[in-house]
Amino acid sequence: MAFRLRRILFGKPLRTEHAAHERLSIPLALPIFASDALSSVAYATEAILIQLADARVPHELFGVSRWISLGIVALILMVVISYWQIIHAYPGGGGAYIVARENLGEIAGLIAAASLLVDYVLTVAVSIAEGVAAALSALRQFPQLETLEEHKVWLCIAMLLIITFLNLRGVRESGLWFAAPSYLFIFSMLGLIAWGVGRSALGMKPVQAVAPPNPGIGLTGGLTLFLILRAFSSGCSALTGIEAVSNGVQAFRKPEARNAAVTLVILGALLAVMFTGITYLSNHYGIVPAEHLPDYGGENTHETVVSQIARGTFGLSLPYYVIQAATALILLLAANTSFAGFPRLASILAEDGFL
Repeated sequence: MAFRLRRILFGKPLRTEHAAHERLSIPLALPIFASDALSSVAYATEAILIQLADARVPHELFGVSRWISLGIVALILMVVISYWQIIHAYPGGGGAYIVARENLGEIAGLIAAASLLVDYVLTVAVSIAEGVAAALSALRQFPQLETLEEHKVWLCIAMLLIITFLNLRGVRESGLWFAAPSYLFIFSMLGLIAWGVGRSALGMKPVQAVAPPNPGIGLTGGLTLFLILRAFSSGCSALTGIEAVSNGVQAFRKPEARNAAVTLVILGALLAVMFTGITYLSNHYGIVPAEHLPDYGGENTHETVVSQIARGTFGLSLPYYVIQAATALILLLAANTSFAGFPRLASILAEDGFL
């Protein structure tokens, strides 16, 4: 009975010689290893704006976030180039742990490995919490569903259990489940940026007003170098998850290094375009992260920045709800990067006797 139940839940056991057939092609590897990095688009711009809002910077100075985002994009490109080199130099995987251990010594390698393992755990927590928040942002448009806010912790736990179950079915099978939501997010976000930038170029006003009429930001605040650096560091959450590809080279089909490198380049290009696009539109619409400001009496006080951008671009139409659904799903699935990366890094550490 227990064996039958295990077979139903986790699928048919695989023989070791069949493991190679479970390796990932580029289209499947992208949603598995890149979902964490791509999902950061949903909150990286908001992280920058929160710093400016908390410091009570005048609203008209929020445009500095564009330059901050360009600096972060430059950093993203440097990180992608670095990991591209690592993939070819260390095709066995291991990422930062292997590189640090062989070039900087054992202690440096262990510090890198410990940092990554902790980061993977925190990524699961943050991604699922942000995903539920994005879903609730859309559902707040329906008053009858407002009570879901009271059960958000249980919703997070339910999502965690679902992702755990899908991963226990196997990497390739979980990739099939995660591919559709990931590509839905990519195309919906690119569509949002293209439509929003196009409307901006034509001088068209937002479909719905998104900036609060009285955001409550004091006029006595000002930009300082420290504040700009703090906003920059917060926005660097956009770099989250880029290392996962180099950590999981052995999960790719042959030639492993080439396929991993191509996946990494695609990830870097998508990340740069979407991050700069979202930041540009947030500035164009004059968006303030309202949940971190005094309640100005609006009905969307706790609405995310991406939700405000989508509402300003499409209004409360079908595309708005598609974008919100895709954002919620990619944030939830971002936790899957940890499920793909943590076991592989842990396996390498175990082989070295350090787990």
